[in-house]
Amino acid sequence: MKRLTERIWYQEADEKTDRPVLGYISGEKSSLMVDAGNSREHAALMLDGLVRCGLPYPRYVAITHWHWDHCYGMCGIDAVSVANLETNLKLIEMTTWEWTDRSMARRIETGEDILFCDENIRREYPDRSRIDVRTADIIFDGILEFDLGGVTCILMKLPNSHSEDSIIVYVPEEKVVFLGDITSEDFHNSTGSHHREKLGMLIEALEWLDFEIGVHGHDEPRSKEYVLGYLREDLELLGEI
Repeated sequence: MKRLTERIWYQEADEKTDRPVLGYISGEKSSLMVDAGNSREHAALMLDGLVRCGLPYPRYVAITHWHWDHCYGMCGIDAVSVANLETNLKLIEMTTWEWTDRSMARRIETGEDILFCDENIRREYPDRSRIDVRTADIIFDGILEFDLGGVTCILMKLPNSHSEDSIIVYVPEEKVVFLGDITSEDFHNSTGSHHREKLGMLIEALEWLDFEIGVHGHDEPRSKEYVLGYLREDLELLGEI
């Protein structure tokens, strides 16, 4: 557990099984966790860390997008789960998935999943019968705001290349935004690149947003200038002026 600001903590990513950053925002009335992790064990590390830091159990857990590493830990968190409509539709779909070798191979063939995720799921779950995909308790479309008491969390869907359903979790009082994987390329539906128009719209949205620190799902916290800088470079590489 690392403390980022007065009210925000996070747990670093672990690339061994593609475990992403997990966040935590503490208010005077309640608290919110950002992403649930890729397994019950991953979520437990975060929850144990909160205990060690003397922090309350999260009342809410917000899912930034449907990819397995951000949501399969929902089964291990006794909190109200929150996801946007498109994310929850994918969660519903994944509750029907079977985890035999044959079924997993078929999903790669059909494009429902990709080899990178398949390999890391196998590493995280030596016993795949333990995979337990859950759906969200609260479903929203567009923007949803939580008043945690002295601090606000704004869940906001933005255009992006990575996953159509992706949201950010913006904490205006702390000038922090949890980005999930929203600034990443499209690894599921293309050759691992950005989409020009979507990337341009994302840059415009982040330019407008008043934040100082951006927390990516698989990186260390970065300044707003750093985040916008590498996104603009990516846009230039796509041929945009």
